[in-house]
Amino acid sequence: MTHSNQTQHGQSPRASEEVKITLRGPGELADALPYLMGFHPNDSIVLVALHGEHGRFGGRVRLGLPHDPGEWPEAAGQLADCLVKNSTRRGAPPDAVVVFVCQDPGDDESATDVMEKLRPLVQRLRLACGALEVPVVEALCVSAGRWWSYLTPETAPSPPDGAALPQPGSTTMAATVAYLGLPSPSSLRDLESRLKPVEPRDREHEIALDTASADLVPRMLIDSATCDDIRNRTLTLARTAMERLRKAPAIADAARADRRDDRLLADDEAAQIILGLQDRDTRDRAAEWMEPAQADAALRLWRALARRCAGTYAEHAAAPLTLVGWVAWSSGDEAEARAALGLALDLEPTYTFARLLHHAVNAGLDPELLRSSLRRERRRRVIAAAKARRGPDGSAGRAPGRHSPGGRRARTRR
Repeated sequence: MTHSNQTQHGQSPRASEEVKITLRGPGELADALPYLMGFHPNDSIVLVALHGEHGRFGGRVRLGLPHDPGEWPEAAGQLADCLVKNSTRRGAPPDAVVVFVCQDPGDDESATDVMEKLRPLVQRLRLACGALEVPVVEALCVSAGRWWSYLTPETAPSPPDGAALPQPGSTTMAATVAYLGLPSPSSLRDLESRLKPVEPRDREHEIALDTASADLVPRMLIDSATCDDIRNRTLTLARTAMERLRKAPAIADAARADRRDDRLLADDEAAQIILGLQDRDTRDRAAEWMEPAQADAALRLWRALARRCAGTYAEHAAAPLTLVGWVAWSSGDEAEARAALGLALDLEPTYTFARLLHHAVNAGLDPELLRSSLRRERRRRVIAAAKARRGPDGSAGRAPGRHSPGGRRARTRR
């Protein structure tokens, strides 16, 4: 099986090279999973498409591992269908699939227990892929630093206690990633911790959200003019907060940086932005802040707002989490994009924008398609606003021209 590594925007010069890596055997395949995803996918099901005679890696899909076995058949069918459809949209259905199930042991449970517990799920995944005429050529369980293959022949069974994963940094994949100047995979828990409310919860955040909700929700129901006022106010508050974050000195440690960003946002300010982002048009306008000059500050703001959504306001995090996913993907960070969009869909499974982005990331689409659409929408809106200011005869707001009653030549505006 081969993996082709190519750079995303903003990565090191060496990462612009295309490097092919050959993986030999299930052990190297298990080790490669975090590099394929950009993070260690704990508590996850992952399907990876293979193409061609040599098994070139294609699209991949991930789902949080359902704890209720009753949900496994539906989850297996959805994942297999998503992978095949996304691959087909990209040009060709997969020739085969590799399945990974990843979960660390719970209390009074061994890694071997986990492997056996998930065996029926793997069988469901194999049946779902087979129903779509795509064979599963390898199925691996990864738990507590060990791996098992569910498909090894009886003549060469996996050790009962599994095989140990290679030491970090000791494999061909790790060496190649280091050579390319790419970051080592984070854990999914670390990525998600930057996007979830801090425990113990700050009651002041919820009080501010209560106050903002009592003020804004009734006004949103009055008329379109009032909604426009709230929309503009929300975007103004968000721009102001982004500028404040942008001016703050950089902090290398992620946890300290997040705590500092939280302190830079007032409770009432954050609450008003969170409530305002529940409006689709406001959220879509905010999604336009994905250009390099804006992306870092926008990403930090959306993370900080998601961390404020706790208790009865937990589902309000779907909007800022989706914006995190969009800006991260647009900036070339698929790992954070997958983590953020996964959390958004956990909160709101029918949230359309998150679902569309999640499918696009899993399908390996180019975010430039959506960036171009947002730029066109922004230009259309600016032109429409300019025409509205000029008025129907095109003369409002201009100085009297040569042919106007005042008889003076109009000044050219730059």
